[in-house]
Amino acid sequence: MTFKRILGVATLLAAAAAFAQAPTSKPAAATSSAAPTGATVTLSPSTPAASATELTDAHALAKPGDAKAGQTKAAACGACHGLDGNSSDAQYPKLAAQQERYIARQLALFKTGERQNPIMMGMAGSVTPQDMRDIGAYFASQKTLPGVADDTVIKAGPNQGMKFYAVGERLYRGGDAARGVPACIACHGPTGAGNPGPAYPTLDGQHASYVSARLTAFRSGLVLGKGEYENKVMAGVAKNLTDEEIQALSTYVEGLHPAHDDVASKPVTSTASAPTATAH
Repeated sequence: MTFKRILGVATLLAAAAAFAQAPTSKPAAATSSAAPTGATVTLSPSTPAASATELTDAHALAKPGDAKAGQTKAAACGACHGLDGNSSDAQYPKLAAQQERYIARQLALFKTGERQNPIMMGMAGSVTPQDMRDIGAYFASQKTLPGVADDTVIKAGPNQGMKFYAVGERLYRGGDAARGVPACIACHGPTGAGNPGPAYPTLDGQHASYVSARLTAFRSGLVLGKGEYENKVMAGVAKNLTDEEIQALSTYVEGLHPAHDDVASKPVTSTASAPTATAH
């Protein structure tokens, strides 16, 4: 290495060392001279960061339910809802064949108090989100026992001469567009099996008195859930229903079941498709 190159390297190292030892200069503070004449620059006080709202444990994410694990966890439910989800007392809803996610959602609402019922709020208090999915999976795997629809003839009023279940069937399948009543079939399906995607509940075979009580509560403005969990759909659906229509819909739903349940034990004698569902 030549003397000139050595001298150049030494000069470079010396400059680097001097730069490292030099105090770090601070940015110049803002002065009023930077602002237009006559203006005063005032720094606004710092605003504390908003605290994040945590998900409640009841609405936390969980894996898809395990029906086998759910059977054990659902043992306590059997006292009111039946061991297989077919309750014998009509004040307690049937849970057999109900949508897994629907059951989990309702348990979460009971746990947080977003749905009020003293018994269920106590039962759901210690249930985890995964327990909710497992219990839902168990009941979803069970089969609903269908009920019997009311074929009593209506004696007076706008539906005079029609049977109660027939009025319910008309509303369930076609609604009443003139009065803003949508068809139940749109969300709950032709056989009342519901929709597992958005967790619309299964209705077929449900006790008429229970369905009637729920529709009456929805007509009065009942809304389940709060905030992002709020669901106003049924309050809007039921607001224009009459007492007679609620009774008719409820009894139609109780007798509704897939037609293949009627013909499963009979030999097939025709290739014609059976009706989608029937109420009796």
